[in-house]
Amino acid sequence: MNFCLNELICIKILYYLITYTTYITGVITRKQFLKHLKNYDHFLYLWKKHVNPIADSLVYSLQPNHFHFLVRTKEVDEDDDKQSKKIQQSFSNFFNAYSKSINNAYNRTGSLLQERFGRKLIDTEDYFTQIIWYIHSNSQKHGIIKDFRDYPYCSYKSILSKKPTLLLREEVLEWFGNREVYITFHEGNQNLSVDYLKDIEF
Repeated sequence: MNFCLNELICIKILYYLITYTTYITGVITRKQFLKHLKNYDHFLYLWKKHVNPIADSLVYSLQPNHFHFLVRTKEVDEDDDKQSKKIQQSFSNFFNAYSKSINNAYNRTGSLLQERFGRKLIDTEDYFTQIIWYIHSNSQKHGIIKDFRDYPYCSYKSILSKKPTLLLREEVLEWFGNREVYITFHEGNQNLSVDYLKDIEF
């Protein structure tokens, strides 16, 4: 590892696990919502537009009724209160835009998303490492797919790809040391217990 998480926290570049759960109500069924999520390019386009200006994304996973992102706030010349408000406003804009697109697609009105998203500070190196695995393996945990490495709506393969990405690919690989260690870590943790992460599970 060539950078220290605690040092970054001291200079106010913070790492957060972002989680969100949708309401599957009204005319939107679980199957329909999954069908919409398959058009994840639009979802990620809105993320890029509203969130990327204030936070970099390291890894993510999109599920039928929730999603996880590991993000790092960008360094800004503002006090903590102003920075926090800017972050909250950016996410609010993102959620409003995504809700509007879902409502338009299914000719519905009303709430789609919970009022507040979950934001959990990642403040230890072990936690940081396990969160990456937790996010990538989430589809397997929920029984959506047998092997999360084959799931197309998470960043596991994107980190290994050579294609352009907005993800902090090189930083993730550097965290593990290299591509081979990254792959081995994910393969070796297929049956890892995540009891200590239960407070963020859906």
